[in-house]
Amino acid sequence: MSAQPVPYESPFALRLLHDMLRIRRLEERAAELYGEGKIRGFLHLYIGEEAVAVGALHALAPDDAVVATYREHGHALIQGVPMQAIMAEMFGLQQGCSRGRGGSMHLFDANTRFFGGNAIVAGGLPLTVGLALAERLQGGTRIAVCFFGEGAMAEGAFHEALNLAVFWQLPVLFCCENNLYAMGTALARSQSQTDLCAKAAAYKVATQAVDGMDVVAVHEASRAAVEQVRAGQGPYFLEMQTYRFRAHSMFDPELYRDKAEVEQWKARGPILSYTARLRAQGLLDDAGLVALEAEVEAEVEAAVTYAQAGSLEPVADLCRDVYTPQVSP
Repeated sequence: MSAQPVPYESPFALRLLHDMLRIRRLEERAAELYGEGKIRGFLHLYIGEEAVAVGALHALAPDDAVVATYREHGHALIQGVPMQAIMAEMFGLQQGCSRGRGGSMHLFDANTRFFGGNAIVAGGLPLTVGLALAERLQGGTRIAVCFFGEGAMAEGAFHEALNLAVFWQLPVLFCCENNLYAMGTALARSQSQTDLCAKAAAYKVATQAVDGMDVVAVHEASRAAVEQVRAGQGPYFLEMQTYRFRAHSMFDPELYRDKAEVEQWKARGPILSYTARLRAQGLLDDAGLVALEAEVEAEVEAAVTYAQAGSLEPVADLCRDVYTPQVSP
């Protein structure tokens, strides 16, 4: 647990905690709703990894592009997708950000430049390179950011994406969320090179490993990386060393790791450790924490109420956007 002071003024320091709490409570509520049968299909929770999304995304400009994985609720929320639209999407309703067609794994919102949610491991990497290439060709200054797990680094798409991004010197920030387990397989049991920065550096990209349980460390590293990428110095690779507290998905019996290991990581959880630092600096007291929790709880319950009042897409609309015939001029 970091003992370093939080280097921010109170408003921003508390905003980081507020956003981590928003992700945590949203996902805890989603797990409850899944158990009640209100959310169906696949559900991959981000609990334990909140510092990565919050620290990294707060280093971006509002119009930068973001691509994530199927564990993307937190990224979508911090990028600006309304919690109500996220919850409705998990319910499979047309009020959702993807009109109920994507569900938990395929959140999408062009208005906030959140380009997925992607169920295919490493599937978001080439998409991010494409977004960065488009920005370069149009002469813009926006960057593209991709979040992916360490398991994606064993896929061909990772190598192809890094090679092209470096070869073309594209404005891409690659954020690897290394939570040690690709589904149920430990990193050391699936990849011969477990130094992920070394693997990325083989493509001559700048790299840095970061404590992904420390929101300050993530934010500072992300700010520096974003500045370099935006300045036209090519892509950057960050390895966020983090840990998910819950199973891979709601269907996962979680037989591949010891409960004691999970508890050790929980002891240095991002919300727990950051809250302690804020208290130690006098930036947070009991009353302030209670107020933050109440605000977050109200937002989550409002999102649930919104989703419960939503509706399924009409049957007549189910083929909309599936196939569009060519229209003669």
